[in-house]
Amino acid sequence: MELRPYQREGVDAIYRYFQANDGNPLVVMPTGTGKSVVIAGFLRESLSIWRDTRVIVLTHVKELIQQNFDALLGAWPEAPAGIYSAGLNRREIGRQIVFAGIQSIYKRAYEVQRCDLILIDEAHLLGKKATGMYNRFLTDIKSMNPNLKVIGFTATPFRLDQGMLTEGKDALFNDIAFDVSILRMISEGYLVPLVPKQTMTKIDISNVHTRGGEFIPEELEAAIDIDEITQSAADEIVAAGVDRGSWLIFCSGVIHAQHVMEAIRSRGVSCEIITGETPSGERDSILRDFKNGNIKCITNMNVLTTGFDAPGVDLIGMLRPTKSQSLYVQMLGRGTRIAAGKEDCLVLDFAGNTKRLGPVDEIHKRVKRPGEPGEGEAPTKTCGVCKMICGTGCTACPNCGAPFPPPKINVSHRSDTSALLSTQVRDQWANVGGIDYSVHSRPGKTTSMLVTYQTGLMRHREWICFEHTGYPRDKAVSWWRERGGGMPIPSSVAEAMSQVKSLRVPLAIRIKENGKYTDIVGFKWV
Repeated sequence: MELRPYQREGVDAIYRYFQANDGNPLVVMPTGTGKSVVIAGFLRESLSIWRDTRVIVLTHVKELIQQNFDALLGAWPEAPAGIYSAGLNRREIGRQIVFAGIQSIYKRAYEVQRCDLILIDEAHLLGKKATGMYNRFLTDIKSMNPNLKVIGFTATPFRLDQGMLTEGKDALFNDIAFDVSILRMISEGYLVPLVPKQTMTKIDISNVHTRGGEFIPEELEAAIDIDEITQSAADEIVAAGVDRGSWLIFCSGVIHAQHVMEAIRSRGVSCEIITGETPSGERDSILRDFKNGNIKCITNMNVLTTGFDAPGVDLIGMLRPTKSQSLYVQMLGRGTRIAAGKEDCLVLDFAGNTKRLGPVDEIHKRVKRPGEPGEGEAPTKTCGVCKMICGTGCTACPNCGAPFPPPKINVSHRSDTSALLSTQVRDQWANVGGIDYSVHSRPGKTTSMLVTYQTGLMRHREWICFEHTGYPRDKAVSWWRERGGGMPIPSSVAEAMSQVKSLRVPLAIRIKENGKYTDIVGFKWV
C-alpha cells in the first residue's frame, strides 16, 4: 500500500511517540483524509515487526467497522483479521486483529483475553469519566494487561464537556502525536474548500436554554420547527442547490427533519430522511441511492455526522444550532471530501454556528475549557453581491472580489474572523524579512522559546512552549514538525535553540489584531 505523504507522516509519528513516551497518543486528521488508511498502514507494518501483538480496533458505527476492515485487507489481503459486530452479523472474536463495535464487545473483554493494543476510531466520543461502554471495556482489558496501550484517531480532539481530550486528570489520552491541518489538506488538493453563504432565513433561539453546555433539544426543536422557517429555508436551499450535486441537511429533531424533507420534496426535489429510528436496511438503501445520485437530498437528525462517507456532497444546510465545536466540525466535514467535478462545498448556515464557533480550521483555539466563563461570538460581515459570509478583516469578498466600503474611523480595537476557513480573510498577510529565536524566561514561569518575525518595520511574536504540558506542548510539537523536516521533537527550549538554524522559515505570516497586540494565525511556505 502506498501512503500519501501526510499519511506516512502519521504512521511515523506513532512510532516516534512510543519511542519517547509511555502514554496514550491521539492522531488528529480531518474528515476525509484517510484515518482508516493510516490505521491499516500502521497495523501491517507494526505486526510485521511485533508478530505476536493482539489488537482491537474499536468504533461505534458499523459502516466505520467495515470501512476500517476493508482498508486493512486492501493493504494486507492475508491479514489475520476479523469483525465482531452484531450489526454486521459477524462474531470473530478470536482473531489476532479484531475490528469491533463497542456496543457488541464491551461486555466481552474476558472472551478477548490478552490484548496489547487498542485503536479507537472517532475517539472524541469517549466520555471524560470512567463510565460508559468504552470505559468498561478498557478497564476490563487493563485488569488483564496493565501495559495496554491505546491510540485514538479523530478529526476533533475535544469534547463539549471537557475541552481537549488530552486535558484533565481523567483524560485517557496524554498527547497529540500527529495533527494535520485542514488548510494543509485543502492546499495540497486532498480536500475541497468550504464556502459560507449568508442566508435570508433567520432563526431566533434567544429563548432556548442550555444544559450541559449544549442547547436543550426539546426547546431547540420547538424554536426551529416552525412552518414559516421551514418553507423559507427550503426555498433558499433549492435555489442555491440548482448547480449542486448532493445536498445534506442537518436538522434539530426527528419531526423537524421530517418537515424539512416534505418541504424539499414539495419543490420537486428528491429527498429522503435518516434518523436514529430508520431501520438498518432502509438506511443502507437510502445512502446507496444518495451516493449513486438517485436521491438529491437527505435530511437527518444527529446520525450522519460520523461514519458517513459521500464524497459528492457539495451543499450542506445547517438547520441545527449547536454549541459543540466537535459536532460543528463533524457536520462541515461531510462536505470536504474530493470528488470528480467538485470544486468546493457550499454551506448555508441558517443556525448561526459560523458566528458562534468561528473558522473550522481554528476551532481548537476557541475550545472552551471546563469552568471557563463566557462563550463569545466572532463578528462577520456579508458581501452585498454574492452574500458570502466573510471575516471582518476582508477588504474585498474572497468569493466574487466585490470591494467592501472602507471601515469607519471608530472601528473596534479587537477584530476576529468567523469565516468557515481562516484563509477566507485575505488582506492580513505580511512578508517575512527576518526571524529571530530567543529564550523567554520569567521568575516562577515555565520557560518558552520566543520567535520574532520581522515584517517591514513591524515585528510580530509567538511563544513556543516545549517545556509545558497539555495543549501548549501539543501545539509546540505541531509547530516543530511543520518546520523541522523530520528532526526529533525537542524536549526543552535549550534543545530547540541548538537546532533553530536548521528550521525552515515561512515566506509570509498572516496576522490578526488582538487589542493592542497581534496574533499570528497562518503561514505561507515555498
